[in-house]
Amino acid sequence: MTRSTSVAMTATIHDQLCDHLLRDDGQEDLCMAIYRPSTGRSRTTALISAILLPNVGERTVHGNVTFTGDYVLRASEAAAAVGGGVVVLHSHPGGHRWQAMSGPDRDAERSYANLAREITGLPLVGMTLAGSDRSWSARHWDQGAGQDVEAAHANNVRVIGPTLALTWNDELAPPPPATARLRRTVSCWGPETQADLARRRVLVVGAGSVGLDIAVRLAASGVESVTVMDFDTVEEHNLDRLIGATGRDVALRRPKTYVAHREMSRNATAADPHFEVSNHSICEPEGLAVALDHDLVFCCVDRPWPRAVLNSVAYSDLIALIDGGIAIDTMPSGTLRNATWRSHVVAPGRPCLVCNHQLDPARVPLDIDGLLDDPAYIAAAGNRQIDGAGQNVAVMCVSAAASMLAQYTSLSAGPGGFGDPGPLQYLLSTHELAHLDHTTSPHCPYEASEAHGDLRIELTGEHATAEHQRQLQVDVSTRVRLLQWLDDRVSSAESWIDRVAGRP
Repeated sequence: MTRSTSVAMTATIHDQLCDHLLRDDGQEDLCMAIYRPSTGRSRTTALISAILLPNVGERTVHGNVTFTGDYVLRASEAAAAVGGGVVVLHSHPGGHRWQAMSGPDRDAERSYANLAREITGLPLVGMTLAGSDRSWSARHWDQGAGQDVEAAHANNVRVIGPTLALTWNDELAPPPPATARLRRTVSCWGPETQADLARRRVLVVGAGSVGLDIAVRLAASGVESVTVMDFDTVEEHNLDRLIGATGRDVALRRPKTYVAHREMSRNATAADPHFEVSNHSICEPEGLAVALDHDLVFCCVDRPWPRAVLNSVAYSDLIALIDGGIAIDTMPSGTLRNATWRSHVVAPGRPCLVCNHQLDPARVPLDIDGLLDDPAYIAAAGNRQIDGAGQNVAVMCVSAAASMLAQYTSLSAGPGGFGDPGPLQYLLSTHELAHLDHTTSPHCPYEASEAHGDLRIELTGEHATAEHQRQLQVDVSTRVRLLQWLDDRVSSAESWIDRVAGRP
C-alpha cells in the first residue's frame, strides 16, 4: 500500500504563521515549527504543535529569504526534546493555492533534511504559504538519504477552526468532474466548494439508523471517499429504523456495513466513488488506524468507550468530529413525553464531549470491562439506560441525522461566512432550538492533548464484543451461504434487467 502524507494545524497556529510570514513590505519570510506525526493505516500527517520564530541573525530577508544552520539546529533540538520533528515554512507573497518548489527552495530544504532527521528521528517537513489566499502546500523529506534525499509531496493541508479549510495538491488529488446528477448541488455553493468537499475523506462510525442515513446523504452529495465502520449485523429489530435494510439482510446475517455500502453505491453521484467499509471497532488499534486516514469523522455511536476514543482523536490528531444523537422520553403510561436531538462539532476551540456533557468518563471503564453488555450487572444497577439502549423511531432519527449534516455543512462550506454554530439542542415537545453555552473545563485532559498525534494517551485495546460479532459473521451455516449465493444471482439478474431497460 502506497502511503500518502498530509499536514494539519489549528486556525490559531495558522493565523500566527500568517502574521509572521506575510510581511507588509511584500518580501518573503521564513520561520520554523515543531510537528508531531499522526500515523494511520495509509497516511502520515504532520500535526504542527508549536512555532519557533527566528532569533536575530538566524534568517535574512532580501526579497527572498535565507536561514542559518544554527536555526535548524536549534529547532531540531527543541523538536527532539518533545518527540517531534521540524517544519521549515516560508511565504510566496503573490502565490495562489498549491505552490510548486523553486530551485532555491528545493536546495535550501534538501541541504538540511538529513540534519533534521538525524537529530529528531523524523523527516523534515517543508511548507509554503501562498500570500494571495493564505493557502498552504507541503512536502515530507522522507525519500532516500544523504545526497539522494527527496521530498514526497503531501495530498492536502487542513486548517481546523470554526471552519475546516483544506488546500489540495491537484496533481495527487485532482478535482473530480461534477456530473450532471450534481447540477442542483453545485448550484448551491459553486464548483470550487464542490471540488473541495468531494475530495475530503469522511469516516462514519456507526452504521445504525443515523449513521446509515448520513453515509447515504454524503454519497448522494458527491463525496468520493466515504468509509463506514461498524462490526454489528442486521437484526429484525433494526428494520423499523435502518432504512434500506430488508428481511433478506436479516436472514443472510449481513453486516450493517454491507447495507451501508450497497445503499451508498445505489445513491452515489460522484463520477468515480471509492466507498470502503470496516468491521473493526474504533476502540481497536486497527479501527483507530483507519480513522487517522480521514479528514472528518461522524460519530454515530452512543457507547462511552468509542465516544471517548473519538473525543481524544479530535484533539490529539486534529480530525474534526461531528457528534450527535437522539434521546426519547416516555411517560409511565408508555406515551411520548418529549424527544431531544443534539449536534455539535468537537475540535480545538470547541468544548469536548465531556465538557459539553455528552460523555460521562465514569462509564468508559465499565464499557471497556464489558459490564455494559453484562445482563447481571445491568440488572443489579437497576437502570434500564445503563447499557446505552433506548427508544428510537425512524421519523425522528432523520432529524438527528439532519442536525449533524447541518453542522457538517456549516463546518465545511461556511454559509454566510460563518462556521459551525456550537452545540445545538432541539426540543420536540416545544419545538425549540437552543444554542447551548458549554465551555471548556480548565483542566480538560482531552483538550490538553492537542496535536500530540502518536504520543496520544492510548485508549484502544481488545474489544471482545466486536471480535464476537465478527466471528458470528464468519461462522455462517451452509444454508445461509446458499441463500447468499442465490441472493447474489438475483441481484445480478436485477442489474442486468436495469441495464437492458436503460435504467441508471
